[in-house]
Amino acid sequence: MADTLYLSLWYPNLRLEGLGDKLVQVLAAFAAHGGEPGVYSATVWPVSWSESPVFQQLWGRMAGEPAQGGGSTANSVPGIEPRLAVEEALELLHDDYAYEFQIGWSLWELEETGEATADPSTRPLRSLAQDDTPKGARGAVQDESARAMLDPRWLRSPRLVRVTGFGPLFEEGAYEQDGHIRIDFGSDTAFLEEDVQLDAIGARHVEENVRQLVSLTQAVEKESGATARLLWSELGESLASRLAARLGMRN
Repeated sequence: MADTLYLSLWYPNLRLEGLGDKLVQVLAAFAAHGGEPGVYSATVWPVSWSESPVFQQLWGRMAGEPAQGGGSTANSVPGIEPRLAVEEALELLHDDYAYEFQIGWSLWELEETGEATADPSTRPLRSLAQDDTPKGARGAVQDESARAMLDPRWLRSPRLVRVTGFGPLFEEGAYEQDGHIRIDFGSDTAFLEEDVQLDAIGARHVEENVRQLVSLTQAVEKESGATARLLWSELGESLASRLAARLGMRN
């Protein structure tokens, strides 16, 4: 079952005025670990998640996301430098506010292909009248081609990750449980692919995703000076134990 994956970071004696620097350091770490250098958007939440935002700003978007005014774009629109994004959002600095930023992060993802594309592995069969395949082999070729059209393809796809800094009084001290800064990675499917029979290629891509997650986790902890971190899931299951079971690893 897919779960939502989070990383919580805590800092000793962190004052509200120091939160911005920590957010910049965390956001800047993404570029070296599979992420984008620019921040796509920021939202400032007052008091609790049930309140309406007091600030929202969009600086960029990923390929295929709706553009402002409707429609969509085939190209990504770069965001802005993390420091500039944080400075703009934290102009409204209050101890009961939460500051949420979205940034792109790319992982290997599985895409089911059910229609013809330019990819030779999913190219439709020629008609039998045009086919120069020996007659006795046509059935096998058709079966193989039909299977290939439905084969999953691994693509390196961007996802939006949310990085949130909490004021000490937001949601009555939510930072104590969620961290001074919390990273919401979204679905953990890319790290497990539990519904798919993994071949050697699939297992390698899942392993690459996990390595990227580990390297980013270590980087944001070191570069922002966190003294405690916790990688956790919404359902409370251990990602490490699920990975061990999924990839056949042993402790």
